[in-house]
Amino acid sequence: MNLSNLKPAKGSIRKSKRIGRGQGSGRGGTSTKGHKGHQSRSGYSRKTGFEGGQMPLQRRVPKFGFSNINRKEYKAINISTLQSLADSKKLTSIDVNTFIDAGLIAKKDLVKILGNGTLTSRLDVKAHAFSKSAREAIEKLQGTATII
Repeated sequence: MNLSNLKPAKGSIRKSKRIGRGQGSGRGGTSTKGHKGHQSRSGYSRKTGFEGGQMPLQRRVPKFGFSNINRKEYKAINISTLQSLADSKKLTSIDVNTFIDAGLIAKKDLVKILGNGTLTSRLDVKAHAFSKSAREAIEKLQGTATII
């Protein structure tokens, strides 16, 4: 086998429909577009969501709910994750940059520390928010929980 005798697998390539090449071709006349109407005209492109004149789905279904522009979205990180980070990297203080370096959050994310898991080493943690149980667990081991 070499470049001169390469060809696609049998049946994988289909010839394109030759449209509008006379009545004898079977695809002449209206060129498979039917008679009259928008879709038969040149330059026609269907709008997204268009359902042939039927009331489109996004207009049939009522609007509901709202988005609170003041909402703060936090990335949750558990105490068990803090402990595993401290064990693997031999850390005593953890801040947002530590989470970014570990790939747990993106640069713009806000971090909230949650109290799931157990903490065995003393840590100084800096984050945007702490749950009550997380703060207690950190301070029980003489660590500090600082809000940025």
